[in-house]
Amino acid sequence: MTRPLVRLLTTLLVVVVGIGCTTTDRADDTAATTGSDPNIATGRSSSDPDSEPESPGHEPGRAPGQELEDEPSGQSEVEPAPHPISVRGLIETDYDGRGLRVGDVLGEFGEYTRYAVTYRSEDLRISGIMNVPSGRGPFPVLVMNHGYIDPAVYVIGQGLAREQDWLARQGYVVLHTDYRNHAGSDDDPDVDYQLWLPYTVDVVNAVRAVKRSDLPYLDGDRVGLLGRSMGGSVTLNALVARPGLVDAAVVYASTSSLAADNWRQFYRPNAERSGDNARIQRTYGLPAHSPRFWRAASPRPYLDRVTEPVLLHHGTLDDTCPISWSRHTLRALAAAGAQARLVTHEGEGHAMYTRWQRSIEKTTAFFDRHLH
Repeated sequence: MTRPLVRLLTTLLVVVVGIGCTTTDRADDTAATTGSDPNIATGRSSSDPDSEPESPGHEPGRAPGQELEDEPSGQSEVEPAPHPISVRGLIETDYDGRGLRVGDVLGEFGEYTRYAVTYRSEDLRISGIMNVPSGRGPFPVLVMNHGYIDPAVYVIGQGLAREQDWLARQGYVVLHTDYRNHAGSDDDPDVDYQLWLPYTVDVVNAVRAVKRSDLPYLDGDRVGLLGRSMGGSVTLNALVARPGLVDAAVVYASTSSLAADNWRQFYRPNAERSGDNARIQRTYGLPAHSPRFWRAASPRPYLDRVTEPVLLHHGTLDDTCPISWSRHTLRALAAAGAQARLVTHEGEGHAMYTRWQRSIEKTTAFFDRHLH
């Protein structure tokens, strides 16, 4: 065999081997391995009959499935810019929250005063309310993220009313954001088409505005997040977008950490969203045909970025946001090394009534532990 032919065959062999060693997809992390911990295997905690296990402390790594976007190719290629409708896009956003302004007094409630507020998020003005405890501060701050309420009927500060009142009485400043396109906030007509991801920008900027404020009763070094339903996914996205920005987070009855689940549950069967659905299908493709896009628009593949402790609450009879969604999120957080715990509430639906008091006491104890 001639030397040129040997060199040619060697080159072809190297190319074939190189192709064979490229990264392949992992299985969907909704079935993420949880290790040998018997509590995790059974989904129960030996210390609390209402809770699922707390995951170990966090060591940043890579979430299952993330190698699709982060695995080195062996070449010094520049990573392409992220799709604007993606969690990676949120990660690379420059957050400039500022200009927190306190307006009219909306109510006096003995142990706290309720004010109208505004702040800046990108080029938008965002409205909200702020409950300020009586007495001398500075007080720790909780930024609250409400669930879906039709913007056409939404009023300032709507949602999470019980949590707003209770936590202010426990000595927390409560900043409840309205999000863009709600109440007195500036409009952004493309939010639904953008899968609600811009709400995360408004929440991160709310925290930034608190930390930059010179209001004497705000302790910008002690800040937590609390989100409910859709606001749960907003909260998870915020933790992923800016690790270390807050100290802890609580999530109630959250939507799924996979965007495709939420589309199937809330967009697909909703005739009023037919225009958004047609535009989504035309531009992004639906989940069955564009799985990579829908996964990239989800927090789950990026939960290895979460550095804060997370407490999740969910009712076992929730038919709006199935409890399986929170269980999958817990498993993904655990697999990523985050410190997380799920408290289940037997017989409770999405709104949670009978066991709400028990839940808020657990929430208060959690924030007291991590923000004091």
